[in-house]
Amino acid sequence: MKLKNTCLLAAALLGAPLFCHAGNYTNFSVAVYIPINIVQGFDQPQKLKADWDCISRQLKVDKVYIEVQRDRRLLTDEQAERVKKFFLDRGVQVAGGMALSERNNGGQFQSFCYTDPNDRAFIKTAVEFAARHFDEVIQDDFFFITTKTDPDIAAKGNKSWTQFRMELTDEAAENLLVKPAKAVNPKVKMVVKYPNWYEHFQGAGFDLEHGPKIFDGIYTGTETRDPVMTDQHLQQYESYAIIRYFENIAPGRNGGGWVDTSSIRYLDRYAEQIWDTLFAKAHEFTVFEWSAMTRPFETGDRAAWEKLPTSFTFSEMTNGVSAPTWARVAGYSLEQVDKFLGQLGHPVGIASYKPFHSTGEDFLHNYLGMIGIPIDLRPEFPTNANLVLLTEAAKADPDIVAKIKGQLRAGKSVVITSGLLRALQGKGIEDIAEIRWTDRKFLAHQYAGGFGAGNFSTLDGETNADVLFPEIDFLTNDSWSLVRAEANGNGFPLLLMNRYSKGVLYVWTMPDNFNDLYALRPEVTGAIKNFVMRGFPARLDGPAQVALFAYDNGAFIVQNFSAAAADVKISTLGSATRLKNLVTGETLDGKLPPPHGWNWRNENIEDRVSFSTHLPPHSYAVFTMDKTTQANAH
Repeated sequence: MKLKNTCLLAAALLGAPLFCHAGNYTNFSVAVYIPINIVQGFDQPQKLKADWDCISRQLKVDKVYIEVQRDRRLLTDEQAERVKKFFLDRGVQVAGGMALSERNNGGQFQSFCYTDPNDRAFIKTAVEFAARHFDEVIQDDFFFITTKTDPDIAAKGNKSWTQFRMELTDEAAENLLVKPAKAVNPKVKMVVKYPNWYEHFQGAGFDLEHGPKIFDGIYTGTETRDPVMTDQHLQQYESYAIIRYFENIAPGRNGGGWVDTSSIRYLDRYAEQIWDTLFAKAHEFTVFEWSAMTRPFETGDRAAWEKLPTSFTFSEMTNGVSAPTWARVAGYSLEQVDKFLGQLGHPVGIASYKPFHSTGEDFLHNYLGMIGIPIDLRPEFPTNANLVLLTEAAKADPDIVAKIKGQLRAGKSVVITSGLLRALQGKGIEDIAEIRWTDRKFLAHQYAGGFGAGNFSTLDGETNADVLFPEIDFLTNDSWSLVRAEANGNGFPLLLMNRYSKGVLYVWTMPDNFNDLYALRPEVTGAIKNFVMRGFPARLDGPAQVALFAYDNGAFIVQNFSAAAADVKISTLGSATRLKNLVTGETLDGKLPPPHGWNWRNENIEDRVSFSTHLPPHSYAVFTMDKTTQANAH
């Protein structure tokens, strides 16, 4: 029995939606989204067949999403059925799509007005149409609210816009989308795709706490595009981290990741988004959108590394393909990672708590990912983790101080950022440690580290730029500075520790500009990792913009997002002294830690086997423990 038939049988037996692999790929399925204007263009004879011939010879397609409504346009029954039949005849799965977008207002997105009876009636009509033709319907990420019409203002009353919009979106999801669709087609699976700007969802009505429970499934926008020239400056690591966050929000119901070809300065950036989506173990990958897959691509500004042996090899990608388009870029990137994804376990990272509807130190987790700290972002406080990382977003939980105390009393560790320290002042944090955020700032470019009483040791190298930090006050011998920044002969804590009950609280001072984390030398971030990543099975030390993706079976990936080659040190717990590169087949031999002298007392330096590797620009390497050497070591 083929895998897709097994999945359908399981879905029928369990009575629940399952996301299954369709068969063209081993570890995921691939879909292409077709916007309504493209579907309507298929009225032209041979247009659909010509496009399909172009795409399918370069990209293996398991499924298509056929959009039935966007910007108040609606397909006809004949259009929907004709296009649907074309794909079914070719063994391609079909689903419907909707984009509840109003036409752009001067380049700004504009939503439907969910207090307007006419808009509500139109939405209901559109979703009933979709459910008549398809057993699965996905809402593109325009299912949010931007209107502030007079009816909106009257309906809002004394509520905040955030509260009003979340309640209104939840009501619309239930009464305008899910219930009407299932009344027409009881077996239809309704899915909502959430976009990439998750920090601000609640302000536009997306409710990550209750919304996913209304729909049968969710989907993830993993379009990080360019971190400099785009609106939100999303860091590349988010293409991975957001999948894991949404998987923790809706376990088993996060359908996949979704990437487009927009705002890309160099071709490798498109491939990186695809790879990182799948490194996070997305079940399905959706290409947005159909017409882009038929267009020739531009290589962009990649001259600095185009002749180097990078993970994205242009000549290999185009080999044997005449007139390649974006479809070939996607196909090449997908085929490459499908070869080894099955050998990776379940993704793991440093547990970090981001409560529902929270803001504060926006997107900081992704910056931390870009300095080699893998993040497992969760909507609930992770009481089962030995160390919890809390950013300012955790202030949204009114019981956060009590939860911190509970973690410490259990003999575990908590890392809080300077932003959270500021937010919790006067709210009970001083009952744990008398550490205080101040309004003073300092510029630093030299750093030092040490543990306990005595002199600090200078951490090698200076940053290329002064970094602006907030100044944190603490009481000597109550708290201990572990890593500090220095400015004009004075020292300021970057990482503080304070013992409480059986646990340890750490306070990590963040720069005012999170991008300045990338200015810190590996010796500085490494000194912080000595504490933040203690006990983690794999560790990466090297320049910024090199990320680590780790898995529970000991496998891990290191990925260099920068335009320069990177020499990195990898260290692992355990006794395995050899790593195997799953991409090249090569092995790395490790170095055992040196023996300790009789007066060894630094409990914070772990015994780890270390490996060195070289990463070309915009490249990744995939490693597993060599089982032979591990067995011999035991």
